[in-house]
Amino acid sequence: MQQRPTFWHSVTRPAVIATALHVALLVGTCLNLINQGAAVWHGAAIDWPRLGLNYLVPFCVSAFSGARATRITEE
Repeated sequence: MQQRPTFWHSVTRPAVIATALHVALLVGTCLNLINQGAAVWHGAAIDWPRLGLNYLVPFCVSAFSGARATRITEE
């Protein structure tokens, strides 16, 4: 019987990472325009930690979901 891969192995699959990056770029950009649009359009200071989190959170959610879906389909 073949051993099921660990969750970390599922998260680090190239397909999961690639999809998570695409989702993070799309959703993160939309979130940054919504949350910091005034700063971008009017030259105000940008909140750099928030900018990073606006990309990091969608990446993590997408990677988790992709890994979970992969593990469910392999069962």
